[in-house]
Amino acid sequence: MKLSLLTGKHALTCCRLSQGLSCVSVPNLPRVLLSSQSSFSRSLSYPRSHLTTNVALNYPRRTLTTTSSYNMPVELYSAEERGQENTDTLKVFVKDSTGPISPFHDIPLVANSEANTFHIVVEIPRWTNAKMEIDTKSPLHPIVQDQKKGKLRYVANSFPHHGYIWNYGCFPQTWENPNHKDESTQANGDNDPVDCCEIGHRVAKRGDVLEVKVLGTLAMIDDGEADWKMIVIDVTDPLAAELNNLEDVEKAMPGFLAATRDWFRIYKIPDGKPENNFAFDGEYQDAEFAGKILNETNLYWKQLVGLDEVVEDPGKLSIGNVLVEGSKENISREEASSILSETAEFSSGPEQETSVDTWHYGHLKQ
Repeated sequence: MKLSLLTGKHALTCCRLSQGLSCVSVPNLPRVLLSSQSSFSRSLSYPRSHLTTNVALNYPRRTLTTTSSYNMPVELYSAEERGQENTDTLKVFVKDSTGPISPFHDIPLVANSEANTFHIVVEIPRWTNAKMEIDTKSPLHPIVQDQKKGKLRYVANSFPHHGYIWNYGCFPQTWENPNHKDESTQANGDNDPVDCCEIGHRVAKRGDVLEVKVLGTLAMIDDGEADWKMIVIDVTDPLAAELNNLEDVEKAMPGFLAATRDWFRIYKIPDGKPENNFAFDGEYQDAEFAGKILNETNLYWKQLVGLDEVVEDPGKLSIGNVLVEGSKENISREEASSILSETAEFSSGPEQETSVDTWHYGHLKQ
């Protein structure tokens, strides 16, 4: 397996929130170009200090709970489930200490600029199949289950995988701009926040907000659109101090990166679709490259919500938010609370169909 080193310079502009957070920025993150054919070890190597973190590994852990509201490792936030489970009414709202907020817009991308860590929002816990995602078109952007032709969507189990093999989620305050062709992939964005695979040991919960280290990225091309998959780890994970780049991941978790790429390659085959393709011949790109992508997509997000001189048309996307100062559209605390309270309280629902657990072998017969 080969990974490419890339060079250059780029810097994140600061993100300002009305909660009183000071301006934060990420140190210069190199702009990147595909390297020559180098060995796996060489292409993975770069200064270990790039993503080292001094964040203490002592965040309180929350235990599993059967209630509809719960706290999470990043203490500023909590999540509340509403509606009936295993139905199209289920919604997961993210809240801060005052009330509901938008996980798309109101959580800062950068968690700790000195440690170079970021926030992510978990949409799909590891080993689960329900295709949950932030509803980018609805106020407050709750996490809901995706549907196709009126039916709830589940990812199929392509042997030997079961469900999602990581905690799957996205970066807040990022947007893969569908009007922009990425120079490295020559594909336009998919109109969503940037996706991520959190590879720590803990099975997260829907709506968890985590502080993570970024280790690298895989560039999937999905229906002709760029769909970045960032590889990250929760800073509170026991392995976090050891994992500073993709080479470290390969040493500590041999075969995991290859399995991740294989998962994305085959996961749509049981639905009758072809294999997915990747830019860079399927080679992972390092953390510096990943930082460049986060930089660009954060800028596009600012253009989306009206924080930049260049303003993007949101189309059907909801850009309303509670906390982003200077944005084009704000939701008051009272309105946000009303949106939550007008949603049905959480209740148990029908059992998930056993067919969701079926293993599929079609990819092995090709």
